[in-house]
Amino acid sequence: MNVSPFDAETEFDRQVDRLVQLGYPTLAGLPESAFRDLVAPLRTRAIEGAGGLSAPTDARVPFLLVITRDLVGVQERLELTTLAGKRKPGVLDRHYAEDDLPRFDPIKELEVPAGPAYLLFDVDRGEEFRNLAPATAMEGITAQGRLPLTIDEGLAFVTLHPAALASNRCFSLVGSRCGDKRVPALWISQGAPKLGWCWYGNPHTWLGSASARPERVGLE
Repeated sequence: MNVSPFDAETEFDRQVDRLVQLGYPTLAGLPESAFRDLVAPLRTRAIEGAGGLSAPTDARVPFLLVITRDLVGVQERLELTTLAGKRKPGVLDRHYAEDDLPRFDPIKELEVPAGPAYLLFDVDRGEEFRNLAPATAMEGITAQGRLPLTIDEGLAFVTLHPAALASNRCFSLVGSRCGDKRVPALWISQGAPKLGWCWYGNPHTWLGSASARPERVGLE
């Protein structure tokens, strides 16, 4: 059977178009043309970095264009997520206290690029870590030479590939922490994505831990 090679150029353009259609430029206070110009330098880097990677599946994608909270707030982006084939917008779990989200920063190991946007490669929702505590999953992720996802990256995953979040295929975002034992996670509630949190030492049968290649490529 002949398998068509993965077209990274087309995929990058699709991701940008998706963000534009969802209204990211408006939320960022930018004209559409300025938003496209802002992320355009990452196009070549996406093509280079995706070399040798497989085409997207529900569980794993070759790269993500990640928009950070420096450009659009977490809750605004969350409300633009949906499940595949659904329309209900994503919601924030009530257990987040007011002004809690800004406290969840990327862990230092990730070396997340500064700025409004960057690329993340070889992203997997981490099904093999279901029913393992995030603490245990973190050991497995690092043993694979990979690193966990942040809140920004998890939102990009579900925004650009809604099928990544599915029943019993949800995932923790161990790459964002706030100094306590809470770990952010994306799961499904009442037919919509929900950004909640779980404990670092508690396993859940329906919750894996998402990861990606270590390198993150920012705007230069």
